[in-house]
Amino acid sequence: MLHVLVTNAHAFAVMVLILVAFVMYTRENISFETTSLFVLATLVIGFQLFPFVQENGSRLQPADFLLGFGHKALVAVCGLMIVGEGLIRSGALEPVGRFLARLWKKWPGISLLATILITAGLSMFINDTPVVLLMMPILVGVALRTGAPPSAFLIPMGFAAILGGMATTIGTSTNLLVVTIAADMGMAPFNMFDFVGIVTMAGIIAVLYLWLVAPRLLPPRQAPMTGQLASRIYTAQIRLDGSSPVVGGTMADAIERVGEKFQLETIQRRQGVHISPLPDVVLRAGDRLTTSDTQPRLREFARLLGGTLISGDHAVDATHPLRDKGQVIAEVAITPASSLVGRAIGEAGLRRHYGLRLLALNRYKERQESRTPGLEEIELQAGDVLLAQSTQENLDALKKTADFLVLDGNVKLPSTRKAPLALAIMIAVVALAAFRVMPIEASALLGCLTLIVTGCLGWKDAMNALSTRVILIIVASLGMGAALMKTGGADIIADAFVALSHGAPPWMVLAGVMLMMGVLTNIVSNNAAAVIGTPISIGIAQSMGLPLEPFVLAVLFSANLSFVTPMGYQTNLLIMNAAGYTFGDFVRVGLPLAVLLWISLTVLLVIAYPL
Repeated sequence: MLHVLVTNAHAFAVMVLILVAFVMYTRENISFETTSLFVLATLVIGFQLFPFVQENGSRLQPADFLLGFGHKALVAVCGLMIVGEGLIRSGALEPVGRFLARLWKKWPGISLLATILITAGLSMFINDTPVVLLMMPILVGVALRTGAPPSAFLIPMGFAAILGGMATTIGTSTNLLVVTIAADMGMAPFNMFDFVGIVTMAGIIAVLYLWLVAPRLLPPRQAPMTGQLASRIYTAQIRLDGSSPVVGGTMADAIERVGEKFQLETIQRRQGVHISPLPDVVLRAGDRLTTSDTQPRLREFARLLGGTLISGDHAVDATHPLRDKGQVIAEVAITPASSLVGRAIGEAGLRRHYGLRLLALNRYKERQESRTPGLEEIELQAGDVLLAQSTQENLDALKKTADFLVLDGNVKLPSTRKAPLALAIMIAVVALAAFRVMPIEASALLGCLTLIVTGCLGWKDAMNALSTRVILIIVASLGMGAALMKTGGADIIADAFVALSHGAPPWMVLAGVMLMMGVLTNIVSNNAAAVIGTPISIGIAQSMGLPLEPFVLAVLFSANLSFVTPMGYQTNLLIMNAAGYTFGDFVRVGLPLAVLLWISLTVLLVIAYPL
């Protein structure tokens, strides 16, 4: 193998690049988008500077690695994202949410099972993320009503979404990539429900585990912000007296005296006259400086400025305390589709654009109090939970946006007269592909067009449904897969795997492929693992003279076993922060589930496709 790599420097370089990319995907301080763009740039520039001539004598063009932007799998994934968003925005799933909410009130004993089954069923046809976003407020509401911690329900529900997505070709973007690449390599294409029977049989074991065992393995976890002593933020005025040391000086001098924590909003000079708080404004006696902060800091600001703290027309005292004007405190999660992902808190305009006053931020086990040093520079990530203060009306409005998930336990799902039409369009998209009237990428595009033309979905919501992260990961993964196949790297790895497993029975080789991919998908992007693993698994099957289908399905199934780590799948991070889970909770519940599915799916594949 070493001799082959030396004589094929391009294949060796591609393998090194893939290894580097996998390491970068595991680094929290490097975004998935940055890693994907790095991979694409390296492939394009590398093959431009060091041309590769294929066996047929043609030169591998650098632009070949950008063809993923027009790949039919990516078109299908984007189309299905938009169609799924249409279901959510139109309220087509509102009856499901209402049914579950009523069921939890009447029969909590079987409600978790119903939630698991419904979540898995929806995820067979809709992207996992909107399904989880639909279920989370329902389960948080259950926790608030019953006094049970959300941690008892969220992992079983989240894992059920991943499980359901495994069952059809359109369940996840990973599935679409695997079946499309396998078809491009000459294998007979899978139909939408060709492997649903295998997943259903293995899923029976998984569902029973998630219903009866998983909740008992999960220790009670307090949601990260629940019970936290939150320091409310109040808006008040500081009236400058004649004896104030800052009177006669500029606003810049006053801020220097108080400190950078003092955020001045307006200066009221007299009734109805407001002055912009520019640094060179000269302060006068009687000026009222409007600012917002916690009670202790407002009092400290007043002391340092030599003024009187005013609320309304009265000085703040025991008779006239500070009031927050109907403000409530709520937990707000950043969704994977949020436009705020990757933006610094200081630049996000949480208060200006969304009416949210940030009190604290929770990410994993970190807890950041409001106004802590450096908080303004922290970049928001999908799954971050913000403890924020706002009005109830504003929070209700935020529930209609794609940027936030309000975890207040209130089930207020959208409902419009377009809901039946949106549901009919989704059914038509699935039916056209299932009965092979047209390929899924064509039916998904037709569904998008119909949703928009009929007014079920607006262009803004349609664009918000698309994930830049998913798109770039898919394109980069397709680029790496193409480079691995066209340089012969996939054949080299497949031959090495066959040589290492020499003498092992075929079922053991199949189990080994699934185990290898299952480990990889919990460490790096599942899409990247699937795209790289598919040509390798086909090479292994061809080298051993075995049928291709079980090896391709082994990659598809194992790339979905993203249960063991919170980084394995984007919804894992969302439920982790919302319920206060630890990394160990995912290992404790996810590892047995992954092992159960690995064993059962291997057995079922061997039975379905005798080796």
